[in-house]
This record gives sequence, structure tokens and C-alpha cells, in this order.
Amino acid sequence: MKEKFLHSQGCVVRYTISGASQGPWIVLLHGWGCSADTMVSIGRVAGSTHRVLAIDFPGHGGSEEPPGIWGVEEYTQAVSDIMEHENILRPVMLGHSFGGRVCILFASMYPENVEKLVLVDAAGIKPRRTLKYYVKVYSFKAMKFTVKLLFSKDRAERMINARRAKSGSADYASASPVMRAVLSKVVNQDLKKLIPDVKAPALLIWGENDTATPLSDAKYMERHMPNSGLVSFPGCGHYSFLDNPVQFAAVLRSFLNS
Repeated sequence: MKEKFLHSQGCVVRYTISGASQGPWIVLLHGWGCSADTMVSIGRVAGSTHRVLAIDFPGHGGSEEPPGIWGVEEYTQAVSDIMEHENILRPVMLGHSFGGRVCILFASMYPENVEKLVLVDAAGIKPRRTLKYYVKVYSFKAMKFTVKLLFSKDRAERMINARRAKSGSADYASASPVMRAVLSKVVNQDLKKLIPDVKAPALLIWGENDTATPLSDAKYMERHMPNSGLVSFPGCGHYSFLDNPVQFAAVLRSFLNS
């Protein structure tokens, strides 16, 4: 495995190259709060036939944080910069969770430069918000406004962080201020309108018990992505490739070699 770094979009991005010494490329894009290390098992499966590029998204793993509040567009451009630097043309693009968002945008923007697409428990469809969600959000905003009026800046910030750690997601609570803002931005970007623009042959792999990106998202993608097929694993959650590695490997090999 070769470890490399590239300055892209104002920050240094870490990536690795492994697998077959020659042949087609596959680009692995991890989920939010993870790193390229999460995708090692996938790289081993694909690496028997493909050259493997695995990227640490900015703000994750060995890559620097973005210099500003990035959206999916900036992350996609960073991936494109690395591919151009390495002269990678028409790879298979594989994305898990947030990496799936980037794959969808990339495949819709550069359809001529994607051989195949693999979406694993992918994000991209904005979830429907319940009344409970809005009550939670606006009560938190009211709490922030109130404590800033009543207490010193330092004490107010401690109280806000304590409330955030108690009620927010683990990814949000553990992130830096910049990455919290980035996370808030990207999770609210709905890519539904781009899904019909994905023309490459696409394999959707999902855990049937996924609560982060539910199976209904996969079924929507399959209906609206012109050349796609869905494989779902019973008893598996958001990390279906780790929950059922044997079946996942078999399905991925079949798709890559077809």
C-alpha cells in the first residue's frame, strides 16, 4: 500500500493506492466519521482484480479539515482532483454512507468518467422530518439564545456543549466546530433530483435493518436510477459490508467481473 498526499481545495488530503499493479481502477469513499481504514476489507476484495484508490475525506483520517464550510460539491471536487492527479479514468466508484453522496454527485456530473457505481448503505436522500424532530431542533435553538443572554460567554458555551452532547448525534457531538457546520450542511443536501442522471451500471447494497439510511432510500434509488439493481442483506445494519462480509464480497466480485 502506498500512502500519498495532495493539496486540494485549500487543504491536504491523504489517500492510499493498493491492490493489483495494473488493470482497472476502483475508488473507495468512506462514510462520515470514518476513514479509508474502514474500507480495508472492501479494498482486499477488489484488489485482486483492480487497482484501489482509497481517500480520507477532508476532516477525517489523515486529511486536514476543510478551510471552510464545505458541501458535497467541494468533497466531490477533491475526489476529482486526486483522480486527475493520478490519471485515473473511468473507475468503478464505491461509496458507503456519505461516500455514496459523493458518488451520486460525481456520477451525475461526470457520467463519461464512471465505469460502474456501487452504493453501500448510501446517503443522498434527505429524510422526512417528524414533528418531534422540529420540536427538538427549535427547543435547542431557544435554549442557546436564552443561556447566551443570562450567562457569561464561557459558561453559556459549556452549557450548550453539554446539551449538544446529550441530545445530538455522536458524529455531531464529537466533531470540531468547522466539521459540525459541514455535517449540518451536507446532511441537508437532497440529491434526489440527481439520481435519474446517474447512467452508469449501479449496484445498490443495503442492510435491511439500516436506520441511518433506510432500505426505503435504496428502493427509491433503484426505481429512479436507470441502470441499477438492489441487493439487501437481512439482519444487517448501516455497515452491511462489515455485518455480512462473506456475502458482500461475493456480490461485489460478481458485479466487478461481470
